[in-house]
Amino acid sequence: MTTEEPLEKLERELTATKRRNCWLLWGGAVLILCYFIGCSAGTKGTNELIIGKQFALQDADGTIRALLTMSDDGPRLALADENGEPKMMLSVNKDGPNLVLLDMSNDIRALLTVGNDGPSLTANDANGATRILLGVHGTRPILVVEDANGNTVWSAP
Repeated sequence: MTTEEPLEKLERELTATKRRNCWLLWGGAVLILCYFIGCSAGTKGTNELIIGKQFALQDADGTIRALLTMSDDGPRLALADENGEPKMMLSVNKDGPNLVLLDMSNDIRALLTVGNDGPSLTANDANGATRILLGVHGTRPILVVEDANGNTVWSAP
């Protein structure tokens, strides 16, 4: 046996190993591609489920217009105007659900909450002062109307 024969044998084995690795690589790529095609085909339909802690929707200009987040307090959905400023926030925390509506100056104008004592709705003026409070405390309804200085103008009962 000459010294060239073991080198030729080693070269043939190396060539065969490269060919095998190439086939394995292409086969793996095809399997991965089939997996992703199958996954994307599986999400078409009415039973879609996407899991995460934050989801954003943006408009054609790239401005985030809706943001769904999960915090330690609970879920929150914020809807924004064309400038990306939140104008409506819906949340659920340990005290109950809340709906906050903001004006173009980003001041809270209306707040709807449902707490342990019952639901309440407040309407604020442009200066942020509460002008109307409507709610239910236990079994008792509450309606309070205030002037711009915070003085009660009318209340029931």
